[in-house]
Amino acid sequence: MVFLLILVSVAMSSLAQLILKFGMASAPVQRVIGAGDALPIALTVGMNPLVVVGLALYFLSAVVWLFVLSRIELSTAYPFVALGFVFTALLARIFIGESFTPAKIIGTILIIAGVLIVARGTPMPQ
Repeated sequence: MVFLLILVSVAMSSLAQLILKFGMASAPVQRVIGAGDALPIALTVGMNPLVVVGLALYFLSAVVWLFVLSRIELSTAYPFVALGFVFTALLARIFIGESFTPAKIIGTILIIAGVLIVARGTPMPQ
């Protein structure tokens, strides 16, 4: 159960990043960022629906993460945060068309291997 919550938290965080990217790439935000004035930028970004949804999802992922931390050791839980790099890279590739270079592939494999090593070496509570 805790392992599932870890994956849910990390996946929600990665999805939040994708949504935030779409929000920040939107025409209204890009237009006001080009102007360079702090207050209009803050208002436009803060009222962008995608940014708001992305931040809300990020907050919910943090709430799930807090529950995870209440159940297992930090040194056990935290390496799983690295899966966020994997999930985010895959989401960016699928939905934005970002490149998946050989270096990213090798790095992703190393991250997964490291998380698996940590997961296998630590008993997880139910």
